[in-house]
Amino acid sequence: MTQDRPSTQSYRGDILIVDDTPENLKFLSKTLAEQQYKVRSVTDGVMALRVAQAAPINLILLDVKMPGMDGYEVCCRLKQHEKTKNIPVIFISALDDMIDKVKAFHVGGVDYITKPFHVEEVLARIETHITLEAAKTEILKLNSNLENRVRQRTHQLEKEIAARQQAQEQLLHLALHDALTELPNRVLFMKQLGRILDQSKQNSTHRFSVLLLDCDHFKVVNDSLGHLVGDRLLIAVARRIQTCLPPGVMLARLGGDEFAILVEEDTPEGDRALELAKQIQAELSYPFQLGSQENFTNVSIGIVLGHPSYEQPEHLLRDADSAMYQAKAKGKASQQIFDSRMYTQAIVRLQMETDLRRAIERREFLLYYQPIICLKTRKVSGLEALIRWEHPSRGLLLPGEFLPIAQDSDLMSHIDIWVLREACLQLKAWQDKNKLDDAIFMSTNLSVHNFLQEDITEKISDILVETGVSGHCLELEITEDSIIRNPSQVNSILNRLKHQNIKFSIDDFGTGYSSLSYLHQFSVDSLKIDRSFIQGIAPQPSSLSNLQIANTIIQLAENLQLSVIAEGIETLEQLSILEDLDCTYGQGYYFSRPLPADAALNFLTYCQQSG
Repeated sequence: MTQDRPSTQSYRGDILIVDDTPENLKFLSKTLAEQQYKVRSVTDGVMALRVAQAAPINLILLDVKMPGMDGYEVCCRLKQHEKTKNIPVIFISALDDMIDKVKAFHVGGVDYITKPFHVEEVLARIETHITLEAAKTEILKLNSNLENRVRQRTHQLEKEIAARQQAQEQLLHLALHDALTELPNRVLFMKQLGRILDQSKQNSTHRFSVLLLDCDHFKVVNDSLGHLVGDRLLIAVARRIQTCLPPGVMLARLGGDEFAILVEEDTPEGDRALELAKQIQAELSYPFQLGSQENFTNVSIGIVLGHPSYEQPEHLLRDADSAMYQAKAKGKASQQIFDSRMYTQAIVRLQMETDLRRAIERREFLLYYQPIICLKTRKVSGLEALIRWEHPSRGLLLPGEFLPIAQDSDLMSHIDIWVLREACLQLKAWQDKNKLDDAIFMSTNLSVHNFLQEDITEKISDILVETGVSGHCLELEITEDSIIRNPSQVNSILNRLKHQNIKFSIDDFGTGYSSLSYLHQFSVDSLKIDRSFIQGIAPQPSSLSNLQIANTIIQLAENLQLSVIAEGIETLEQLSILEDLDCTYGQGYYFSRPLPADAALNFLTYCQQSG
């Protein structure tokens, strides 16, 4: 057994390589060590079991064919022991039959890499072109060998031709399949889609459908947990989708977090596609367990119904993409069938995204402020900063008209930070010029895209220093979605910022993933009851569920010593009910609409004087 020399440097992980070929061990050990992995290597299964029991191993690269105990048996034994059962095992083998791969996954392997392999394939299999180049080299080598052997030993001709054909088939497979998930790639999918479209032109009664699937909030996983976890999640998503597919239905990965499905036989109304979309979304609703981390994701699905009027397969995919964005606008895990109006909407959306990218530098955004009222004293306790966009041609736009587009691009983090800085600058100006009570806090939202960024604590701290606002004057609103995606990271961020006395509120509580099992662990100060519960809170039989939900949230907050903010209070009746329930704070049109800065200051001044 060989082992890297001890070093003071930090390692990315401990990897055990099990292979009876010394050359393989030396190559993998050296390459992985250069990637800052700590490598242990052994040549047989018995020693592999001992090392796995004795050392902290993060990953095992395991050869299938070894003298004595083969790789399948080693994996079975690893999975039978408590200490080693969760170590990911990647099989490396010259065996390329589907039966061997199925057996590898059956005994507990997480992946299967066929020899000859490249280190890039081991490291997340992200550099397909290197594998392609290796396959081409192999073909050239086989061609040369063929020419020599034909002259020397003609009886070996058939054997050499078969080897050449196998290499060519491997090259073709790599060119048409995704290296990460092993699914058909975009090239193969478009070829198949073109074939089906041609068939439909020859037979107008032949109906088919295309589904375009895009993972909801996948960018958050990559940003917060890293691309390696993101790749593992994509593989798991692909496997789950495959379990839903009937025979004859093609699934492909188009790139990134996008998948496509081709249903070759469907009804004119797309009944099979709709049923399949619902089945997939139901299957993806369960959490994904990636090591010790539990992750949630689902897919938004755009559906386009095939028709002979389509000229190019790319046009089908374009319209499926438009329908998919409409599905995303409806909320998580939605599906939408394309109609012609969506093409126009897609053009509008593209223009809106272009305008958004220019809006910050052109200073087209502005903030409105909605008072947050203490329901016991009826005094202003804080203000929520709400963004508006003074669009050059469309006028004043509300957040719902442009933030969903920003969230689907890389713009949301820029907008979040701009809002936080501008809100703090305004609060400090009011405090300095008008002697605003520093007990009044400013509340802003931080999207899940931004909150889980590694440098978010530094950005917030820098803004407080830059603007001169004290931490106790700032309340940051985060969503349940932020919490459920990475509880340990969220808690770490909250604790670091708590040292600056910043307050935290969970926005729209009760409308997202259930965070009750995590709530007591987090350093939050308040819960915000979503306006959807407040609007129907009146004590009629049809509204009892909303009343009960509001009461439950308030009681839960009281037990955890948290305050409660009720959004969307519009009537005296709603206010009275919330006061009877001992709700702490409220905001809504009953008190004040969101106001421009000058009007908000007048409101604050009036409330202070009347108080």
